[in-house]
Amino acid sequence: MAIDSLQTLDVIEAMENFIARKRPPKQIRRKLDLGYKIAEQSIIVFEIRPQWDKPELIREHPLAKTTFVKAKNQWKIFWLTADLNRHSYSPKPTVTTIEEFNKLVEEDKHHCFWG
Repeated sequence: MAIDSLQTLDVIEAMENFIARKRPPKQIRRKLDLGYKIAEQSIIVFEIRPQWDKPELIREHPLAKTTFVKAKNQWKIFWLTADLNRHSYSPKPTVTTIEEFNKLVEEDKHHCFWG
């Protein structure tokens, strides 16, 4: 089930603020930028970069994902591991708000999202 429309507005506002804080300076955004997308009940944060051997191809590289579980009113947090699969973020697998997710990804105390 997708996030409801009222919640979507809150998510968009929180994510736009997060991306605005974390985006690189304008002069390098053609080589590195950040974005997010909402897919059903999930939000995916990703880097946007040209492909190293074909710079005309722009690629999205996922950094973090959160999925809303309506029954528990929680956001489950995932990170992309070396095996290129998403795994639960074990230091804190769930949060109750999208702002908590953003703070956790931004701080990245365990260097799981930003490397």
